[in-house]
Amino acid sequence: MPILLAPDKFRGSLSAAEACAAMEAGIRLVLPDAQVTALPMADGGEGTAELLTQVTKGIWHTAFVNNPLFKLIEAGFGLSTDGQTAFIDSAAAAGLALLAAPERDTTLATTYGLGQLIEQAIAGGAKTVVLGLGGSATTDGGTGLAAALGWQFLNAAGQTFTPTGGTLIEIAQIIPPASPLPVRLRVACDVQNPLYGPTGAAMLFAPQKGATPVQVSQLDKGLRHLDQLMQQQLGMTHAAIPGAGAAGGLGYGLITFLGATLEPGVDVVLDAVAFDEHLSGASLVLTGEGKLDGQTAQGKLIAGICRRAGKSGVPVVALCGTLTLAPEEIQDLGLLGAFSVLNRPQQLAEAVLTAADDLRATTFNVMRLLRTYASLRL
Repeated sequence: MPILLAPDKFRGSLSAAEACAAMEAGIRLVLPDAQVTALPMADGGEGTAELLTQVTKGIWHTAFVNNPLFKLIEAGFGLSTDGQTAFIDSAAAAGLALLAAPERDTTLATTYGLGQLIEQAIAGGAKTVVLGLGGSATTDGGTGLAAALGWQFLNAAGQTFTPTGGTLIEIAQIIPPASPLPVRLRVACDVQNPLYGPTGAAMLFAPQKGATPVQVSQLDKGLRHLDQLMQQQLGMTHAAIPGAGAAGGLGYGLITFLGATLEPGVDVVLDAVAFDEHLSGASLVLTGEGKLDGQTAQGKLIAGICRRAGKSGVPVVALCGTLTLAPEEIQDLGLLGAFSVLNRPQQLAEAVLTAADDLRATTFNVMRLLRTYASLRL
């Protein structure tokens, strides 16, 4: 019985690889000779680049780049074994987690370091960059990234500078580089917000990065100003594209300055790990994550797995920590079944410690049931 294991991490308790190991151990108790393929997954957020590098047997590289406050740090990115594809998390150079709480000021933050990281990947031979958005400290519309990659931003005095969220309003002229980057960018983006306005990058997300109401208004005006200049000087606007407001307007910047395409994160990840190839010939997919809830059905990893497996007629069973989906939602998602691994009253600290054993035991029960059902049908 060929079985494909494709879980996400169980946040705070198990990595995706550890979840695969626990699932396989449960399967072996029932079907010792089963053909099991482990394919640890990610949702396109932080940690995706490293996992994709591991799954595709690539090589992890590090480089010194600027953090969101222009301080030098060491950040990593992956290159596929053939060197043609780079895997990068935007949070590696522009992430909020890189800053201590007192340092967080999105009016001062830049995506410049992310541009440097992309530049390093291109220098390493990458022809395609798979970039995951999320967890950013910035609201600069991607101008910092663009400045690192050859775009020039001039103020009213004609001086070149690297804009931040708080200085977008000072841009007077935008000059593109002589030639576009020789790379294709596939951007994993699950945010649908526009660049500015009530549901834009500043209004909706800047408060989470420490912005005050006055700063939020300043940031929103700056993003509007940026797009107006792009329209007036270069005849383009991408402000209303779903996802333009992702990661502080980085989605907009990637489209506008680098010609990137924004794609559902799950599809970018599934393509990067050649999920469809692994799915071919499988009789069952076991997936899972820490929590199955209403967000799961909104384009998240398990929804994408169910969609692709459903087209091939392969059943999918999901295992999780917390399960809040109603039976109708489980059915609509396309799952054969969904099961919580929690089997007794527990505090969170205990559940984390026993997660691997609980996942192993639940996988055992699911596989025993499926084996018995298959025998009865015969």
